[in-house]
Amino acid sequence: MPPRKTMPKQAEVNIGLVGHVDHGKTTLAKALSGEWTDRHSEELRRGISIKLGYADVDIYKCSKCRGAAGYTTSSKCKKCGGIAEPIRRISLVDAPGHEILMATMISGAALMDGALLLIAADEKCPQPQTREHLAALEIIGVDKIIIAQNKIELLSEKQALNNYNEIKHFVSGTIAEDAPIIPISAMFGTNIDVLIQTIEKVIPTPKRDLQKAGLFYVARSFDINKPGTRPKELQGGVIGGTIIQGKVSVGDELEIRPGIPIKKDKGSFTYEPIFTSVTSIQTGTGKTLKTAHPSGLIGVGTKLDPALTRADALIGNLAGPTGQLPPIIEQLTLETNLLKRVVGAVEQIAVKNIKLNETLMLIVGSSATVGQVTKLEGKNQTTFALRKPVAIIPGQRVAISRQIEMRWRLIGWGTVIEE
Repeated sequence: MPPRKTMPKQAEVNIGLVGHVDHGKTTLAKALSGEWTDRHSEELRRGISIKLGYADVDIYKCSKCRGAAGYTTSSKCKKCGGIAEPIRRISLVDAPGHEILMATMISGAALMDGALLLIAADEKCPQPQTREHLAALEIIGVDKIIIAQNKIELLSEKQALNNYNEIKHFVSGTIAEDAPIIPISAMFGTNIDVLIQTIEKVIPTPKRDLQKAGLFYVARSFDINKPGTRPKELQGGVIGGTIIQGKVSVGDELEIRPGIPIKKDKGSFTYEPIFTSVTSIQTGTGKTLKTAHPSGLIGVGTKLDPALTRADALIGNLAGPTGQLPPIIEQLTLETNLLKRVVGAVEQIAVKNIKLNETLMLIVGSSATVGQVTKLEGKNQTTFALRKPVAIIPGQRVAISRQIEMRWRLIGWGTVIEE
């Protein structure tokens, strides 16, 4: 008998949990993984934590049971009690806050290989954030989408069907037009096996080019040393986030851009890259790795002075091999694309054209910066002076938000014009 396949330590695909507040994202993550994702936004074992909620899910398939009944998240089949074989480990990404989720979705397309769009069956569809999140998926090009019609336990069959028709009307003409709609009850675990089967059909593991230079979005940084630690026992700072291409291994030399602010004359700042090496890698579930690839959230131990990483000081940076990162830029020119309507507002507000000297929020990778419009050329070309410089990957999309009614609201996106 051949040896039984084992589950790898690291997840191989990232699946975003998106949808309106209180539509059941975290409850679904619990139903799939057995863990509350918000629990994992606290410090993990050995002091490594990631500021995004997440949970790894192991998917198994029983060879004896047909159809959806054979899919489970346990090595023991729930239907027949037999042995279920491991298929793959996936990572669910569930940000703890609406703004964080939007930043992750819009600017970090590589963070999500697919998405579960949760829509509560007991509310009219669409709700504001449902509309906003679907627009964000469309912007970043995530087309592997499954719609989970949640909370069906609260409705009659007729009411659930009416809600289903509302969902179909809402997604008509969008990137999710042909997405399967799976009625579920995350609270009671109803139809979770059907959802898992659909995940396996709709959201495959993408091919990864591990020969590319490793690039890592920094979504968190911190000091894991406890107060009073002796100098000889101090450990280097930790950066947390996700690999977007290539791989990162223990012993690699890393450059982090734009780095840290250095004060100049008259109160202004310049940014300088910092350099370090990788001393350890740990997955979100506490497993130690020698080499990490894209998918899942990881913590990377470094030789950095922990004072540099304390209190998320390095959020928004890009890390990669020394000398191979894109340049630090303080001026950014975009080919802009504006939406017809402001996304996220309860009322349908038309998006007005960008104006000279206007200040907008730009989300680049895991970094949020503010840019003042310094030049408008042609129909869509806009140049910004950035308050905080960024290191941007060629061809990367940038989310553009405008302050409306005291909140930053998504109004469009842009692609970098190389000068």
